[in-house]
Amino acid sequence: MCDDFTENDNSEFAKNGGELSRRNFGKLSAAAIFSLAFSGLAKASGAFEGDLVESEVNVQMPDGVSDSFFVHPAKGIHPGILMWPDIRGLRPAFKAMAKRLAAEGYAVLVVNPFYRDAKAPVVDPSASFSDPKIREVLIPMYKKLDHKNSMSDAQAYIRFIDAQASVDTKRKIGTAGYCMGGPLIMRTAGAVPERVGAAASFHGGGLVTDKPDSPHLLIPTSNAQVLHAIAANDDERSPTVKGDLIEAYKAVGTPAEVEVYQGTLHGWCPPDSPVYNEAQAEKAWARLLNLYKTALV
Repeated sequence: MCDDFTENDNSEFAKNGGELSRRNFGKLSAAAIFSLAFSGLAKASGAFEGDLVESEVNVQMPDGVSDSFFVHPAKGIHPGILMWPDIRGLRPAFKAMAKRLAAEGYAVLVVNPFYRDAKAPVVDPSASFSDPKIREVLIPMYKKLDHKNSMSDAQAYIRFIDAQASVDTKRKIGTAGYCMGGPLIMRTAGAVPERVGAAASFHGGGLVTDKPDSPHLLIPTSNAQVLHAIAANDDERSPTVKGDLIEAYKAVGTPAEVEVYQGTLHGWCPPDSPVYNEAQAEKAWARLLNLYKTALV
């Protein structure tokens, strides 16, 4: 999770002339963000934005309506994907990432996890989590995503995905989560084990805790193959987490790839992040595609 530790690291990165601070991603247009997110692997695949159908959708939830974003290839049926954004929520960068994933042959729902409080975007897309005023808005919303609510939300989102004509319900569903989305992918896999075949977290926080509802305790109830891409400074702070995850997956025979991405800071994957690391983000994206190709059968 984003906190004082990671924000201090990110601030130092910017002060020292980090690549992102020079490019000033927070002020880029949605089109520019899409161009960045769609580069690399998607371009090499020969996929094009014009082949996609995208829409703003309202997902009926136990606690209201989640205004979300759904995108899929224009033709055929495809495995469904539930994407959980980071703590700044649903915004242009995550819509761009969803489009890029859809262009690889998936029907992608990226959600507003804070629908209980506000429609997306819940803060300005250029807002910084290091701003105390922004944190005052986001943290109370985040705290509502407790174990019970997030499990219930995951079930509702997957029901929505399975009801879409563009989704191949004979194939497993995948999920991906960033930052606070890390625990959410584990809860998704635990909440709907019969449907979720692949779960991936990127710089996820709070995956292993000493609480009775720790996400890692759901591992025995899940059938999903897993990817955990860990930020180097998150690992520095909590060096035992990777080993705990590896042992937990090994104990139940779950295929799992757990790796610390060297030279990365918490939040390095979204293209509008102040610590975006393009080379490592592309590596993580490639591993995500490999996971889905292998597990969503």
